[in-house]
Amino acid sequence: MTMRDRISLARRCVIGGTVAALTALTACGGGDGGSEADGGGEASCKPASGKVTLDYWSWVPGMQKAIDVWNKENPDIQVRLKTTPAGNAGTYQNMSNALKAGKAPDLGQVEYDSLASFRLKEGLTDISSCPGVKDAGGKFVDWTWSQVEFGADGKDGVWAVPQDTGPMALFYRKDIYDKLGLKAPATWDEYAEQARKLKQEGKFITHFSQTDPNWFTGLLWQNKATMFERDGDTWKVTVDRPGSRQVADYWQKLIDDKLVATDLQGFSPALYKAWNSGEVVTWISAAWGYSTIRDNAKSTDGKWAVAPMPQWEGGQEQAGNWGGSTTTVMAGTKHPAEAAKFALWLNTDPEALEILNREGGLYPAAKAGLELPALKQPVDFYGKQKIFDVFAQASANVDTDFTWGPTMTDTYRFLSDGTANAIAGKSTLGDVLADTGAQSVESLRKQSLDVAE
Repeated sequence: MTMRDRISLARRCVIGGTVAALTALTACGGGDGGSEADGGGEASCKPASGKVTLDYWSWVPGMQKAIDVWNKENPDIQVRLKTTPAGNAGTYQNMSNALKAGKAPDLGQVEYDSLASFRLKEGLTDISSCPGVKDAGGKFVDWTWSQVEFGADGKDGVWAVPQDTGPMALFYRKDIYDKLGLKAPATWDEYAEQARKLKQEGKFITHFSQTDPNWFTGLLWQNKATMFERDGDTWKVTVDRPGSRQVADYWQKLIDDKLVATDLQGFSPALYKAWNSGEVVTWISAAWGYSTIRDNAKSTDGKWAVAPMPQWEGGQEQAGNWGGSTTTVMAGTKHPAEAAKFALWLNTDPEALEILNREGGLYPAAKAGLELPALKQPVDFYGKQKIFDVFAQASANVDTDFTWGPTMTDTYRFLSDGTANAIAGKSTLGDVLADTGAQSVESLRKQSLDVAE
């Protein structure tokens, strides 16, 4: 099944056969030029006649610097940024609440895996009729554009503009590894052995967070353990499968043996302190993670390095993907044309791409962004290593057949809640997979989607 075929909701947006096609929303949002309910016609995305101010919610570090460039060059279309927590850390819930209250921003950052959930909530605007959008597909890595382009009532729509991707690798404290005579682990077995040795030195090899379910999903992705499958109009939930169990059992063993820190949450001051002190010495993360460490563990400048993810079998070259976002035009915006224009600029303009990579650590979805000089240069903080060579290799080894379900925000919530219980010793990660699978089936059925037994 191709990436295009398995996009959540598919091109038709008719899922399960028991539910009518999702409506096309307010086309391009009812801007100054009027709107058409079926999303057709350029009139539905006519530019405004006067000055416009757009509200944008994003959690990318340094985003304001890119917006400053836009605002200087576009005095009639000003963008006002609200910096928010990462998606599942609060932003998505706040977006959902704002949509219900009719107070959503004009633009919002939404990860690929959550687009379908917002589509089901009728929270996104189809920008396919907005100027420049139809011709933009070729500017982006193919699989990212297919993630944002799917149908409504039998017609294609474009529901976001790709921003970045999240190929995963291993960040590790090379200075500590060198001191202990360790090398970057080639396999997960080697990683566990290193965890035991580091524990003897009073260190944790990494942390295991209960608040980052999409991180854990990235680990499943590496093992080709897709969480959903789609056959025609029918969905099958495959959260609990052998490949997933292998990942869960592995990490459960590390948790049981107290080889990973379980009291540190992702993106927290406590974790940053542990990085600075050398208490936690590795992080399996995405390309954008390079700036997270750089900006929050400044005392470790020059001491980190990046290596490919450990493999389940020697000689493999598989990588997971964590995150990657889009810029969406939210439902209800009065200025869809201007919002779409900004979204395209933000994610294709060379200066904007350079800023977002430098300040926010984004690995661009735009083809031109992959040619940024910064991605080919040594990075001082990482001992002058050309770390993006590692991520380029990882990106080429991400399984493009991994399937998102149409209610991923629910699945992530189930996974996060279950992980908290596992960390507390009330269950195991294997139990979490089984429970998450069962709960995800019910979530799909509540949306009147057809689910295989």
